[in-house]
Amino acid sequence: MISDIAQIEIMQRHPCFNGDVHDRVGRVHLPIAPRCNIQCNFCEHNVCANLTIQHPGWTAKVLSVCEAVELVHSIARSGKENYVIGVAGPGDPLANEETFDALSVLHNYYPRILKCISTNGLLLGEKLSQILAAGISAVTVTVNAPDSAVGKFIYSWVRYQGTIYRGQEAAEVLISSQLHGIKMAIDAGLSLKVNTVLIPGVNDTHLVRLASLLRETGVSLMNIIPLFSAGRMRDYRAPTCDELRWTRQACGVVIPQFYRCEQCRADVVYLP
Repeated sequence: MISDIAQIEIMQRHPCFNGDVHDRVGRVHLPIAPRCNIQCNFCEHNVCANLTIQHPGWTAKVLSVCEAVELVHSIARSGKENYVIGVAGPGDPLANEETFDALSVLHNYYPRILKCISTNGLLLGEKLSQILAAGISAVTVTVNAPDSAVGKFIYSWVRYQGTIYRGQEAAEVLISSQLHGIKMAIDAGLSLKVNTVLIPGVNDTHLVRLASLLRETGVSLMNIIPLFSAGRMRDYRAPTCDELRWTRQACGVVIPQFYRCEQCRADVVYLP
């Protein structure tokens, strides 16, 4: 259980929760989670990707646990201290035991460095004890729909407890698990932010309703990000700047918004 005081400190220190420190605190993403348990229609994983392109789910290579630990050791030897360690892919961190193996080791070496994950939330409730034991104190959950009637257009399938669900049933399983896991995580004292991909013509008119649902669940920070036109949604257009601004403003009446997200790669290393 993480105390309220510690939670406030984490929110203030983390560059993806506090825009005021976004340029002053670094990010080290460890690409150790290749497997995913859902298929988002906009998602496109890419290994050996062009290093000049910033794209969620992309990485130059997948690291082993030992390679990930050595990467952080090398950064520590360089004298850098002001950064967070995160796992954000290229798959879902909670669907890969390597996430817990690596972060547990790193927490033993560097207990004061914040550890975080970015997940689809399907296994958030089930994996909560492992999350806490690994020293993870901040979690970002991507929630794109308030209900399965919207979610069925966003997700192709969900693999949960040995069964593959498709269509609206898949969205129902995912969204139910997300909301349950989010409440459990918040009750356990984790700092939690929700990311939402704005998809014009699909979920854009439903995001204020989603914001209200998240607030009722206990979420205190929302990050609305534009669609990357990729995967099965490669022919869908990204929102305009005005559409993104209007949606953030409308949802901001319901729940505070984060504005500094750069939609980082799964292997980003930024050390200011």
